[in-house]
Amino acid sequence: MSAHQPYFCPYPGYFLKAMHSDVFVLLDRVQFPRGGTWITRNRFKNDQGPFWMSIPVSRKGRGLQRIDEVMISHDSRWKRKHLESLRCAYANAPYLRDHLPLFERAFADAYENIADMNHDIILYAMGSLNISTRLARLSETGVKGSGTVLLVRLCRALGAAEFLTSKSARKHLDEDLFRDAGIKILYMDFPGIVYPQLWGRFVQNLSVFDLLFNCGPKSREIMERSYRGVCGKDSA
Repeated sequence: MSAHQPYFCPYPGYFLKAMHSDVFVLLDRVQFPRGGTWITRNRFKNDQGPFWMSIPVSRKGRGLQRIDEVMISHDSRWKRKHLESLRCAYANAPYLRDHLPLFERAFADAYENIADMNHDIILYAMGSLNISTRLARLSETGVKGSGTVLLVRLCRALGAAEFLTSKSARKHLDEDLFRDAGIKILYMDFPGIVYPQLWGRFVQNLSVFDLLFNCGPKSREIMERSYRGVCGKDSA
């Protein structure tokens, strides 16, 4: 099992983790972060370099909201602007037409909250990358808690004997709680995934849709070729 907050149009490494899991859980019932967050924005690329695409959300009580309570602003101006930005930035990308309809649908649909929209975008990207991993949501499991306690309870509820996470997350985990529960932690390296990209110097860790727009059906192969593997020696 692995888990992550439901980011907006996540970077390719997010999907590498999903690819190597049996179950990937979206942590949609944890507190929405204060300040800038990948839940409402991500980076794409145009002729000027990387640019941010942000989804406006309600700020009232923002720091006290769960992610699945954060409401999207439905002012149509930002939707038109984002679609036009993608059309201009990726006009010469060979697979823009394959994936632009996702954004047209996502921005046209009346999603009430950011968690629902991000779930559907993530599910679409997983399908485009031929990732058959089960995608679950914390809000559907009935599991409660925070931090490592929440992750251990999720593993137990889903029958997971192993928990896959990034090496950078190690400092945030209480490994003893996993060990006491009989759950093995696998730490994963997230490589820099390099691929043919428009607009000059290559920029890493843009949205996975930069990869899909440029490389289409070859995207998964490119990701797998870059992957360094699960670091068993660093398992707990």
